[in-house]
Amino acid sequence: MSINLRKGQKIDLTKRENGQTLRHVIVGLGWDAVKQAKSGGGFFSNLFGGGSAPNADCDASVILCGENGKVISRNINDTLIYFGNLRHKSGAIIHKGDNLTGDGDGDDEQIAIDLQMIPQDIHKLVFVVNIYDADKRGQHFGMIQNAFIRLVDTDKMQEVCRFNLTESYDGMTGLVVGEIYRRNGDWKFNAVGQGVKQASRLDALLSLYQ
Repeated sequence: MSINLRKGQKIDLTKRENGQTLRHVIVGLGWDAVKQAKSGGGFFSNLFGGGSAPNADCDASVILCGENGKVISRNINDTLIYFGNLRHKSGAIIHKGDNLTGDGDGDDEQIAIDLQMIPQDIHKLVFVVNIYDADKRGQHFGMIQNAFIRLVDTDKMQEVCRFNLTESYDGMTGLVVGEIYRRNGDWKFNAVGQGVKQASRLDALLSLYQ
C-alpha cells in the first residue's frame, strides 16, 4: 500500500515491511497548469495555450551530493542529471526525458534509479523542478497546481509513496521536491517541498548545494 507523505516526513526505502529490499525505483514527478476560465484571451489564457505566449516549461532534475551534503563534483555531468545529461555514467540514474508542457494525467517526467548501483560517493539525490526562463516569461509555481512526487517499485510495479505539494508557491520559480539519501547503509526518502524564488535557470538550484 502506498504511503501518502506530509512535508518533512521521512520513510525507509531499504527496510521494507515485507522484509524485501527495494532496488529498482521510478521517481515520477507531475504538475498541471492552473485552469482558467475561457474569457476571451486574457493574460492567463494566453500563458497556458490560448494565445501566442509559451506554456510553462517545467524541468525535473536530480542533484547528486556527497556525505557533506554538497555536490560531488564541479563537473556538471557528474553531479546533475537533467534534460541535457539524461544518464549518469554509472547507469544507476536515468532521466526518461523532458516534457515541455506538463499536459496530461500521471507522471510528467520520470527518473529511473537502481539503488544498489549508486556509487559509494553519492549519499543524496535531490529532486528539483524549475520553470525554464520563468523570469523572462513572467511565470512562477503559483500558476502550477497538483504538483507531486512519487516512488514506484518497478520490480513489483507498486507505488511505494507519494508526496502531494499542497502549499502556495506564488513567486517561486523552483522547487526542491524531495530527496533520497543514504543513512548508515540504508536508503531513505524525505518529502521536502521547499520553494526557491530565483531558479529559472538550473545553476541557481545547483548553487544551493555547492
